[in-house]
Amino acid sequence: MIASLGMYDPRWLRGANDLLWQAIADRLPANIAAPAALTRDRPLDAIWSAPDLLLAQTCGYPLMTRLDAAVVATPVYDAPGSEDGWHRSALIVRADDRAQSLADLSGRRIAMNARDSNTGMNLPRGLIAPFAQDGRFFDEVIETGAHARSLCAVIARHADCAAIDAVTLALWRDRYRGIDRRIRVLAWTEPTPGLPLITAANQSAEVIAPLREALADVMIDPALHKARAALRLTGIVVIDRTAYGAVTAVEQRAIASGYPQLA
Repeated sequence: MIASLGMYDPRWLRGANDLLWQAIADRLPANIAAPAALTRDRPLDAIWSAPDLLLAQTCGYPLMTRLDAAVVATPVYDAPGSEDGWHRSALIVRADDRAQSLADLSGRRIAMNARDSNTGMNLPRGLIAPFAQDGRFFDEVIETGAHARSLCAVIARHADCAAIDAVTLALWRDRYRGIDRRIRVLAWTEPTPGLPLITAANQSAEVIAPLREALADVMIDPALHKARAALRLTGIVVIDRTAYGAVTAVEQRAIASGYPQLA
C-alpha cells in the first residue's frame, strides 16, 4: 500500500510529516500493510487514484468532481480562516497595492495554483462571480502549479492577486516572518470542508476504522506535539462526503450567474 501527506509537505515540514506518518503506521494492526515511508515520487493525481492507496490528503474539488475514494477524516488546523475542519481562501494582494475592494481588481492579473483547486480556483471564482461582466473579470489568469508559487508571483509582481488556502498562508507566515510586510489579505472566501484524508474506494470498514483510530490517537500523543505544532494540526473530524457538496455548490452558483470559469 502507499501513503502520502503531500498537500502540506514543503521541505521544511517533511520531517514533521514523516514522524506523523510513522506514528500512524505503528498504530495500525498487523493485517494492514502500512508502508514504512510516505510516497513522494509520484504525481498527486496518481496517488489519489491508486487502487492500493491506504491514506492520502486531497483537495475537495477533485474529490467531488472526479475521484472515486472513501473519506477517512478531515484534519483540523490552528490557522486563521480555518476552523473545525472547514477552511477558506485568503485573496491576497501586495501590501502596497492600491486595491481596497474586490471591484478594484477588475482587469488585473490573478495567479492560481491549478484549474482543479478548490481554494485556488473554485472559491475565488465564487467570490468574484457577482462582479464579473459577460463571464470575465480579470485581464489574465496565470496557472502556477502551487499555492506557494502563486504567493511568490504576487510578491514578485508577476500577478496582482491570488487566492491562498488558509493553512498554506499560515505555514508560510510561520516560515517567513516578514511576509506580512509584503502582502495583505483583501478578502476571505466562504468556507467549505477542508482537505480530506482519503483511502481507496475499495477499502473496507475494517481498514477505515483503524485508520481513524490511529489518526485520533496521534493527535493527542504528547510525544508528537512538536510535529503537530509545526504542521498547525490540532485534531481530526469525520465530515461525511456529502458535506463536500458545499464545494460543488460554489461552482454551480458561479455557473448560474454566468461566470463558469475563473477568467
